[in-house]
Amino acid sequence: MTHDLLFATRIRHTHLPTTALLTELDAACWMIEDGDQAGHDWCEREGYPGYTSYASLDDLPHRAPAFGALIQVLDQHAAAFAEEMHWALGSARLHCDSLWINILGEGGHHSGHIHPNSVISGTCYIALPEGAGRIKFEDPRLPMMMAAPPVHPDAPDAARRFHYASPEPGEILMWESWLRHEVVAHQSETPRISISFNYALVD
Repeated sequence: MTHDLLFATRIRHTHLPTTALLTELDAACWMIEDGDQAGHDWCEREGYPGYTSYASLDDLPHRAPAFGALIQVLDQHAAAFAEEMHWALGSARLHCDSLWINILGEGGHHSGHIHPNSVISGTCYIALPEGAGRIKFEDPRLPMMMAAPPVHPDAPDAARRFHYASPEPGEILMWESWLRHEVVAHQSETPRISISFNYALVD
């Protein structure tokens, strides 16, 4: 008897190449946060529990060299991810078209969402204190499962409906942008810092 394991969902785990870059990114995030009044205004208006540059800045690599260095690292890993997925890109190329800072305070979270108009999304983790909110991935087949029975509590990750990841500082996660995910509530007074990104296909 044999089994076929089909339609696997890939989440790529990699790391920043040096601790020096992690330190530089941490400082750069706080520098941007300190000077981004438009970002703070947006966070206050939208009830965001912390700070994000998502709605205010789209030029982080021009504001601090560390972000440019990060994109160089991400470009390499995005290309490797595409090869692992056996994508036939033809003349198109992957381009990091958005990069933003997330600083979550105690109780902060991100509800479930996807990243439309992108092909690869992910996050580089900068600071994760004890109690940091984990990232939760949802089985994309869940809406079609209808009367599927629950799985055992000790089921392996590949059989579960949700997967919770607890990254380390300096770790980078990448996944296909259609994969629904969320950040559960942050349970520390020390901020949780990450840098998220999207890759699109361009001609």
